[in-house]
Amino acid sequence: GNVLLPPPQNVTLLSKDFEMLLTWTPGGGSPPDVTYTVRYESWERRGKWIKVPHCKNIHRTSCNLTCVISNYVKVRARVKAASGRFSSPWVESQFKEYLLDVELAPPVLHVNVRENSIHVNASFPLPPCVESFHWTYDLNFWEAGSEDKKQYENNFRKESVTINTTALRGNYCLSARSSLQSPDFKYSNFSQPVCVLLNHEG
Repeated sequence: GNVLLPPPQNVTLLSKDFEMLLTWTPGGGSPPDVTYTVRYESWERRGKWIKVPHCKNIHRTSCNLTCVISNYVKVRARVKAASGRFSSPWVESQFKEYLLDVELAPPVLHVNVRENSIHVNASFPLPPCVESFHWTYDLNFWEAGSEDKKQYENNFRKESVTINTTALRGNYCLSARSSLQSPDFKYSNFSQPVCVLLNHEG
């Protein structure tokens, strides 16, 4: 008879930190030398499963599909296990679309304190294939301990924000979130606050 390997479990197409990943767990009782192969298909061309060269006979239990698939197309992926001459059935994920389903990560803030101003830049850990999208960020600025936050909204990803600090003294904090208009606005969580001491008494 034909011996089948246990199929991969919990096969999920998910988005995290700007990336689209297929993840799974080994089937119960899988041998230690098991490898996995991934393919994907688009909603428009169902039945045509496309190979993913960097996810063929891999030992890890995830495959990064971000820059393999078109960002405007609904896709799903499938994975099978193999060991020696034996292989498992394919197991399929649900359909996802990058623009609709992408989960954003907060930007990393770079804060430069000058004499009477603060210059803030945000960098995004983006895969190269999505750098051209219209990524923006919102910046909050407030005095430590206060709930009153000044907001600088919709700054394009590579724009810096300059805050005049001439009249400010004490400890001030900054935090930002990423956003993308796709068809509606979606947002990341706010980044961990970065706090700076502003003191103009020499």
